[in-house]
Amino acid sequence: MDVEKLVETTVSGLGFELVDLELSGRGLMRVFMDKPGGITVDDCELVSKQLTRLFLVEAVDFDRLEVSSPGLDRVIKKEADFVRFRGEQVQVKVRVPLAGRRNFTGILGDVQHGPTRGQCVLQLDVGGNQILIELANLDKARLVPKF
Repeated sequence: MDVEKLVETTVSGLGFELVDLELSGRGLMRVFMDKPGGITVDDCELVSKQLTRLFLVEAVDFDRLEVSSPGLDRVIKKEADFVRFRGEQVQVKVRVPLAGRRNFTGILGDVQHGPTRGQCVLQLDVGGNQILIELANLDKARLVPKF
């Protein structure tokens, strides 16, 4: 059973966007969700109760469930997220170093489709230098909070 697909279907069916799902080896499941205008405690309670019931029916093994908003330093994972947050400052960590570096902070640019089917390339402005990063090479990407 694909737990992520099950969670995504349930969360989106309740009118929310699944931002991220973390599964730990000790039975902890963290669900990060969002909606326009932000997430409330009541939203978290609604989703938590719905998922708990669903997991009982579907026999999903977990010890603890945490449901929350993605926070100000929201994870960016999907291609649509990169398009949505274009122009925002992000922290990016790549799997394979680029120019000897794995960590970059810069302004998110366009997402371009490469010559190979399914290949997407992210444009990142790092101090005036344009860096091109294949989405397949991304380890983590997060928004940098504005205060």
